[in-house]
Amino acid sequence: MATRIVYTDLDGTMVGPHGSFWTAAGGGWTSAAADALLQLHRSGVPLVLVSGRTATQLMETARVFAADGAIAELGSLVTWDGGTRSRLLTGALPEQYAGREPVDVLAELGVVEELMADHPGRVEWHAPWHATHSADALLRGRVDAAAVDAWLAERGWGWLTMNDNGEVPVTPDMTLADGALPPHVYHLMPRGISKGEAIRWDLARRGLTAEDAVAVGDSVSDLEMAAAVGRLFITANGAAVRGMAERIAALANVSVTEAHMGEGWAQAVRASL
Repeated sequence: MATRIVYTDLDGTMVGPHGSFWTAAGGGWTSAAADALLQLHRSGVPLVLVSGRTATQLMETARVFAADGAIAELGSLVTWDGGTRSRLLTGALPEQYAGREPVDVLAELGVVEELMADHPGRVEWHAPWHATHSADALLRGRVDAAAVDAWLAERGWGWLTMNDNGEVPVTPDMTLADGALPPHVYHLMPRGISKGEAIRWDLARRGLTAEDAVAVGDSVSDLEMAAAVGRLFITANGAAVRGMAERIAALANVSVTEAHMGEGWAQAVRASL
């Protein structure tokens, strides 16, 4: 296939430890991702960032990487034209809340507070980054996402789902119990919102098809991109996470890079051109 656009996750995929574009997974310096990014731009193939970060966070990052657009909050907000134009995707948000931001609805219903009360020490806000999200409650801790989905359904909130966006380092400000470490980041959000659905919407806006697109990621939430693109690459660090091998094996268009993080991202980009 002739790649006409590349969609990429950021943390743990395009950038390495601590969000650095120049640090290799095992330490030390690398220009592999930067070299591949330059090659991508010179080939004329647009790059779109796809992340759990907010649109505000992604806007500056998109400028630095010369990206052609960004998909924020795990697929809930598609932005383009330098962030001046956007589309909020609210998925299965009930009709009675139409026109409202999902985070406002979650606050009104007290969903997060009840979740924390029922899972003491297991989940907390992913502060301070949670404060600027509009479509999802950004949390951290260690819970069984499928069990949380069942918990939500029992309370009449089956239109919500808990998405696991991968492991994050332990920091001094965390108040989680030892059993919730190392923590994962979770996005509590309406069903029907995903990186894959956002990519479909963006491809249609651009007049492109799935076969025109390649995606690169490292987490379970990134696997949702597979159905929306012709080929998905998962970096080696993501493939090594427990349970990922079985999920990857079930998807025919997913490949795993040999290298981790940015160096693996570079391999994926070069294989796409």
